[in-house]
Formats: sequence, C-alpha cells, structure tokens
Amino acid sequence: MFTIYYDHAAKAKDDILSGLTVAFALVPEAVAFAFVAGVNPLVGLYGAFLMGLVTSLVGGRPGMISGATGSMAVVMVTLVAEHGVEYLFLTIVLTGVLQMLFGAARFGKYIRMVPYPVMLGFVNGLAIVIFLAQLEQFKVEGGEGVSQWLSGAPLFTMLGLVALTMAIMYLLPKVTRAIPAGLAAIITVSLIVIFGGLDTKTVGDIADISGGFPAFHIPSVPFNLETLWIVLPYAFILAGVGLIESLLTMSVVDEMTGTRGQGNRVSIGQGLANTVNGFFGGMGGCAMIGQTMINVSSGGLRNLSGIAAALFLLIFIMFASDLIAMIPVAALVGLMFMVVIGTFEWGSFNLLNKIPREDSFVGVLVAVVTVFTDLATAVIIGVIATALVFAWKQARHIHVVEETREDGARVYRVHGPLFFASVHRFAELFDPRNDPDEVYIDFAHSRIADHSAIEAIDNLADSYRKAGKHLHLKHLSPECRQLLRKAGDLVEVNIQEDPSYHIATDQLA
Repeated sequence: MFTIYYDHAAKAKDDILSGLTVAFALVPEAVAFAFVAGVNPLVGLYGAFLMGLVTSLVGGRPGMISGATGSMAVVMVTLVAEHGVEYLFLTIVLTGVLQMLFGAARFGKYIRMVPYPVMLGFVNGLAIVIFLAQLEQFKVEGGEGVSQWLSGAPLFTMLGLVALTMAIMYLLPKVTRAIPAGLAAIITVSLIVIFGGLDTKTVGDIADISGGFPAFHIPSVPFNLETLWIVLPYAFILAGVGLIESLLTMSVVDEMTGTRGQGNRVSIGQGLANTVNGFFGGMGGCAMIGQTMINVSSGGLRNLSGIAAALFLLIFIMFASDLIAMIPVAALVGLMFMVVIGTFEWGSFNLLNKIPREDSFVGVLVAVVTVFTDLATAVIIGVIATALVFAWKQARHIHVVEETREDGARVYRVHGPLFFASVHRFAELFDPRNDPDEVYIDFAHSRIADHSAIEAIDNLADSYRKAGKHLHLKHLSPECRQLLRKAGDLVEVNIQEDPSYHIATDQLA
C-alpha cells in the first residue's frame, strides 16, 4: 500500500512541477498572442488559464496543454479591429458550441485519416513557427515605434542567457530528474540576472500581467441576425483551426507516449473551454504543441499537470505578477528553443531518400504552408495533395488481360479499381471497332467506385452498341451491382452475374 501511495505521490509531484514550468512558458506566449489579436494582455492570460483548466478538468487528453494560440489569434485580428472585443467574446462562445457539436457527432475520429507525411510536415512547420516567434524577443522598440534588432552588449547578454538556459536543460536530466529541467533553468537564470544586476529584457518589460479573477460577463453586443452574420463566419474558421491543431497535437502526444487519446472527448473539451472563455473575458484558444512538449518531456503525463499549469498561471496574475515580471525573457526563449529542437523531426531528413518522392513533397509542402499561412490551411492542402497523389497512383494500376474463347467471343479481365482518376485509362483498354460481336468484361478483380466509373461503362457500352456489338458485364460485386441499379438507365447493358463467384475481397460461396 505504501508503495502505491509513494508512486502516486511521485507522479503528482512530477505533474505539479511540470505544470509550474509550463505556466512560466505560457505567460509570454499568451501576452504575445493577445497583442497579435489586438486585445488587452489580460484577455490572452485569462484565455490561457480558462482553456488549460476546463480542458484538463472535463475533456483534455492527459498531458496536453491548451491555451491562447497564434493560429487562432491571427483569425481574430480583423474581427477585433472592425467590431471590437465584445464581438470577439460572442464569437468565441459560438466557436465553442460548434466544437462541442463536432465532438458530439463523433467526427473526431476522422483525424486518424490525416496521412503521416502531413503529420510530419505539421510538426516540422510548427517547430519553425515557434522558432521564428522567439526571434521577436531579440528586438527592441526604436524611434517612431519601429522595432530594431538588439546589438552590442544587450545582444551578447541575451544570447549568453539563452545558451545557459539551453545548457541547463540539456545537462540536468543527465544528472537528476527530481526537478523539471525547464523549471531549474528558469529559476537559475532568473537568480543570475536579479542578483548579478544584468540589464536584459524581462517579462515586466513586455506587459503588466497583474489582474483579478476573471468575472462572468455576457458579451455586450446586439443580439440580432446582423450580429450573427458578422460573427458566424469567424466562429466557423476559429472552430476549424482550433480543432485541427488540437487533434493533431493529440496525435503527436499519442505517438510520444504510446497511448491513444479520444478525439471526440478532446473536441468537446475544447469547445466547452472556448464557450466558458467567451463568458469570462478570455480570447479562447486550443492545444499548444510547444507547451505540450514541455509538459510531456517534464513528466506531466496526467490531467493534473494541465490543472496545475492553469492554477499557477492564475496565481501569477493575481498574486505574483511582480515576481513573474522579474523573469528574464532570455530564459523563456531558451526554453522554447529547446522545445523547437525536441519538436522538429530531425529524422525526416534521413527519410527524404528512403520514402516515395510524393510523400516527401507533401511533408515539405505542409511545413512551408504552415510557416507562411496557417495550420488549418496547411493540413487541408496536405490532405488534398495526398489524396490526389494516391488517386494518380491507383489510376495507373488499372489494366486488362485479354482472352479469345473458342466461340470467338472476346473476354477482357479488368484488374484495378475503376474510379474518376482511372476512367480515361479504362476507355483506352478496349477496341469496339475491331472486337468480335460478343464481348465480355470480367470485373472479378476490379471495383466500380463512383459515378464517373458508371458513366465510363455507359460510354463504353454505347460505343459497342454503335459498332453493332453485344457487351456483357460479369462478376460484379454486390456493391457494384447496387451502384448500377441505382444508376437507372445510365447503364444499358446486359449484366451477367455468377452467384457462386465473388471478387477477391468477398468470401467464396
């Protein structure tokens, strides 16, 4: 019994310390994304707190961290600029409702259909985005509000502290895992800066994060159809972006931990968290792959880590804003750089010459589109590209084996699927003008997949009819015959069936 108790206590300690580390990393990210969206920094911090707490309590994938994200912030910019933050709050409420409906309809399972090259591109692209976001911390406000790169002593101080943070995070796990390396690095570098009197950018230089507990607030907007038409398009986009990033992050955690998350539950949890956000003055959000990587690598594998991160963030806002303001930004940048190194799939370079070129192209395409546009667009493009590549490959597989029977009839045995991409090749396999009067097409090793295939058969039958020939179809699977029956008069041919013979995927009678 004592062994079980100490085991649970050790796991709880790992979750709490990991949550504290994540909370430190959430502060600058939430503030930065609030600026991107054009809202007060506290709106971003409240969003991160509520997302993390609600998802971990009711529907989060264990180990996964949710908060305010850049992928959703960039969608909010126009809405906030044109209509104000109150419209954003209503939009976040609707976003959450749409996400909960998505999960309730059990659509979360379809994330399993995202191909691995797309997943690889998503991870690599997001790692690059995280890296590029940290470069903004190497800038300082110059004259007329123009940002300038650090130079001279401030630059070298910043680089030195970043390097020290990364060194601690790399070396400490080789000595002990009693404390998360990220937390130890932040504390150590902060103490060096505070007691060494080093002049470097701190969290307090970015924004004032002091505030109270988020209060319940119904969005102050006119509740009419005009308002609905304003916010609904944004709600759909935000819901889609949030779900894609959350479900893909869940898949990454699944792969890292060797476990399997529940996509529908995650969708409902994300939706409820966003709805709560809208009523409590938060900017909403979704899963954050960077903070999730910090959490998982620090031992936070249970929902307690997400709850702890959210509560620590609230404590920072309400009681410890002065202490958090003293943390050097360099320590957090170093932490995120290590996240980039751990997130990027370096082995993908070795795969370039070992996997099909089409898969390599899709992976690179998704990564590039992620960097230059947004995650949702990149994943959709990647899935479409993969589907087109697959269709092209399958289309090339269709062929026929010809045989002439003793009675002079010609038999074509079709191999490969007949669908929209292969119909052109299918039509080229036959010669109605020179074939004998009786022609049989045997579909024992083929499938009629869609309307394009039915139309191709109809066109072929019409060609034989005009040539004065008789066309017979044989060995159609039950699914194929059902499609042809549904097609009505589209296919005017003599369908011959062999009830004792089925295609390869069916059992023999």
